[in-house]
Amino acid sequence: MLILAGQGNPGPRYAGNRHNVGFMAVDAIARRWRFGPERSKFQSLVREGEIETPDGAVKALILKPQTYYNDSGSAVGAALKFYKLKPMDLVLFYDEIDLSPGRFRMKTGGGAAGNNGVRSVTAHIGADFRRARLGVGHPGHKDRVMGHVLSDFHKVDQTWVADLLNAVADAAPLLAAGEDEKYQGEVMRLAPAEKADPRKAPRGED
Repeated sequence: MLILAGQGNPGPRYAGNRHNVGFMAVDAIARRWRFGPERSKFQSLVREGEIETPDGAVKALILKPQTYYNDSGSAVGAALKFYKLKPMDLVLFYDEIDLSPGRFRMKTGGGAAGNNGVRSVTAHIGADFRRARLGVGHPGHKDRVMGHVLSDFHKVDQTWVADLLNAVADAAPLLAAGEDEKYQGEVMRLAPAEKADPRKAPRGED
């Protein structure tokens, strides 16, 4: 079994924020693969389903912690403990300011790089989980980071955001099969994005 957890903040106020692109990604996967209805469990909203791979269907649980972004580790830890899973059975989707908008990178293990949500998950289950990082760009100065990630995507961003989310969902069989490098490559093939300095002035104004 695989747990696909998204990082985000609960409620309509935050729904369109860059910080919630992790929620958007796992929702896209749930829609594409027709997961079951959403319900509350593990201090989260969850959906159960299967992702087809060449070797058969892989059971997966979509997990959207409702504990707020920076405290998401408690929800993730509870789900892993309940299903007796290892950190490698978790894929955490989250916004990455050190990637330019639309870029996508997979990574296993490592530090939190200033991301308090990742730090929370690490504190509860250790660092050896899989990370799906969705680039949202950097506002250019550390003092503007919070305002950047807690602001909605601009209208001019909607096309690349939709393309990236669709690609993440369509390529999910590779993720379910454990082929993270191939998954990353397929997502970028389906939703190509320019490799650029993430600190380049973001599109639009916050």
